[in-house]
Amino acid sequence: MSIKSFKDRIGREPAPATQLANLGRHPERQHGFVNTPIYRGSTVLFPTLEAITEYKQEFTYGRRGTPTTREVEEAVAALENGRRTFLTPSGYAAVTSAILAFSSPGDHILVVDSVYNPARRFCDAVLARLGVETTYYDPLIGAGIGALIRPNTRLIFTESPGSNTFEMQDIPAIVAAARAHGVFVLMDNTWATPLFFRPLDHGVDVSIQSGTKYLTGHADTMLGLITTNDRATSMMEAFYDNFGLCASPEDCFLALRGMRTMGVRLERHWQSGLTVAEWLSQRPEVARVLHPALPGADGHDLWRRDYTGASGLFGVVLKPVSRAALAKMLDHLTLFGMGYSWGGYESLVVPFNCTARKYPPSWSGDSPALRLHVGLEDTGDLIADLEAGLARLNAA
Repeated sequence: MSIKSFKDRIGREPAPATQLANLGRHPERQHGFVNTPIYRGSTVLFPTLEAITEYKQEFTYGRRGTPTTREVEEAVAALENGRRTFLTPSGYAAVTSAILAFSSPGDHILVVDSVYNPARRFCDAVLARLGVETTYYDPLIGAGIGALIRPNTRLIFTESPGSNTFEMQDIPAIVAAARAHGVFVLMDNTWATPLFFRPLDHGVDVSIQSGTKYLTGHADTMLGLITTNDRATSMMEAFYDNFGLCASPEDCFLALRGMRTMGVRLERHWQSGLTVAEWLSQRPEVARVLHPALPGADGHDLWRRDYTGASGLFGVVLKPVSRAALAKMLDHLTLFGMGYSWGGYESLVVPFNCTARKYPPSWSGDSPALRLHVGLEDTGDLIADLEAGLARLNAA
């Protein structure tokens, strides 16, 4: 069901919760079944010579899309208020594909210093080999980014809040500087999702999500999403078709299923995450909590100005402690598992190290830092798990 059909049916713009429950569903096409089934396949038959030579039908080959993948594309494009959504087999593939689509040998690109670390490796290894130069900029630079734009600067890659360290970027100010120089702006918006921040509404050209995270929400799917505005769509289309990208129909089915509960899950992640973050901020073992939605935290004013909600992901910097003591805390947690990714129903914790970053220059490796994802468990039980862990840390 499209946004237009919503408006025609109910006489007004549908709210996000209504969109989540109905986008990407066409029971009339599926014999009345409410969910779009999984369409697996490579070969699609054409009825006539004219049809096969001129591609005169909606579906032509499995890699180019199926009814299952089409529903995800249309639903996410509507949620993002974008022109078109492109699917990739992982969130990382969405990041790298979007950058490649807008970069050519000899170009210069600006990438936020707090970017997802694999994206940094991609820029330093793959892009450098292809003749694309990367400059990493201070996530707090705001409008000052205009001074870093060169005649050959092609794009600015943003991620807000920043990966691990959760700095908030002034996206409208960066967009204004980019537009003055004709530069594309890309944004990894996985943390907020289009429910809590819509990058394209703020002038960003390309919005990127890891559908592995909150869209599917059950730690069992790999999916990336790239949504473009009118200005960026043709360039992304050309790259996407030539690069042979596609996503698994099974993962697309799980994305559609996850979409139905995404709103209520995110509300719970947001509120539970704040509860745990507030508790940690009062603990004597904690130096600071990195959560832009937490009143008084760095970036809170920008979050309050531009965002309508938050996710369950945030960071904590502990006071200096030995690695052995940290191991005593983490190795015996019962509800917080140690594992990468996030956005599922389960709570997770991983240590991180940002000493290789240029910004902020004051970041020290003496104080352990943890990234926490607060899942859907009871917050009292989660706090008890962390409290027992901090007791082990102190005892060690």
